[in-house]
Amino acid sequence: MSTLPTEFERTDIGEIQIAPEVIEVIAGLATVEVKGVAGMSGGFAGGIAELLGRKNLSKGVKVEVGQREAAVDVSVIIEYGFRLPEVATEIQHNVKRSIEQMTGLSVVEVNVHIHDVIFKNADKHDDSESNNRVK
Repeated sequence: MSTLPTEFERTDIGEIQIAPEVIEVIAGLATVEVKGVAGMSGGFAGGIAELLGRKNLSKGVKVEVGQREAAVDVSVIIEYGFRLPEVATEIQHNVKRSIEQMTGLSVVEVNVHIHDVIFKNADKHDDSESNNRVK
């Protein structure tokens, strides 16, 4: 498999190529749509987890794209209170479904790497307490 744009489909008026970055964005969007996902992890090499908004949806996503197949790795941060295996399974299904529907590629694997758990409700509670103290 290659990480370079490959000839995906040839028509009578030209060829269609899908860049790996496009697959990464699709996978990132599909991942953050899943309930329980707090954000994407900063990456494999650095090991520093950072929460990301929708600005860089390919962050924490690695893809390998062939002529007709794709393999995806996603690194995520999960909200506390959710069952990790259930969230990971839902990520796998959502990423596979999204990529296959949008590109026609066959997704052969979706590997989910859970790098952290975050306490979102505790952060909101702390913020509201600090706001109450300021008044």
